[in-house]
Amino acid sequence: MKQRRFTKIHRRKINIFLRCLILSFVAWLLIAISNQYTFTIKSGIIYANMPEKRAFHPLQSDTVSVKIRMSGWDVLMSKLQSDTNNIQVDLSSLNTKNFVVFSNQIGFINRQFPNEKKVISVSPDTLYFDFSRQTQRKVPIKVPTAISFKKQYGFVGETKTNPSIVTITGPTEDVANIEFLETDTIRGDVVFTDIRTVANINKQNKTNITIYPRMTEVVIPVGELTEKVIEVPIKIINGAKYTSVRTVPSKVSLTIMVSLKDYAKWTASDFEATVDMQNWEDRHVKSLPVRITKVPDYVQIIKTEPQNVDFFVRK
Repeated sequence: MKQRRFTKIHRRKINIFLRCLILSFVAWLLIAISNQYTFTIKSGIIYANMPEKRAFHPLQSDTVSVKIRMSGWDVLMSKLQSDTNNIQVDLSSLNTKNFVVFSNQIGFINRQFPNEKKVISVSPDTLYFDFSRQTQRKVPIKVPTAISFKKQYGFVGETKTNPSIVTITGPTEDVANIEFLETDTIRGDVVFTDIRTVANINKQNKTNITIYPRMTEVVIPVGELTEKVIEVPIKIINGAKYTSVRTVPSKVSLTIMVSLKDYAKWTASDFEATVDMQNWEDRHVKSLPVRITKVPDYVQIIKTEPQNVDFFVRK
């Protein structure tokens, strides 16, 4: 089949058509992004200017729908990048009322957005609150971690915080259910030295409580670890009814990972290895499993030898 060739005139007409098509698309795009559109986003609520002498419970979800008027360009950019995830709500009116009306705070909310974005409304328009007796309580702080260590390194001591206890204030029923508060998670990769940082204290999604102080200093001891072998006598449990019970061997060998600076600190008396004769009575086993029931903090057992022992019983 003979291949069709475009003449110079045909190629010129195609080029003109493509240029017109591109110009039309650009013109349409410019008109589209210059027009104003109404766009709705979901936002969390952050309470501001909370009443000091009144504790409260919000009676609705802590997420609202915010209707915003913006240009097509801003709508496009909102799709491409993260927008405001939270809006502040002024609660100063709760000193005399039990509700807050968003339509009365449109100006305050608009100041939290760029000038080219105008907040039209918030749904629901009214937030209602239930008031209760306010109380205070002191609770300890815990520090969650997500840390990977350099080889042969790890935790070598207790995590310390300063302060270690904070004061929480809020509704009695909320405060009473809080046994402790956690900081933001402390993260690190290939760590081989002590971690010293300042961490925010998490409110556990309870927006109607206050915490003092809001931050704490965190020190996490990290050091070099080494292997150590300790022989621990085996203790017999539930063997009192027999004249004698003897295990073979009578000791278990533990290979542990300990801090290099605490190498000489730990001895056999800091560990406990047991076998339970109830296993023999109930299951008639021929050997007893060894259980390690006492281990010092920040010591890791990496090997137990043997894991099962033979035994002799004299009734």
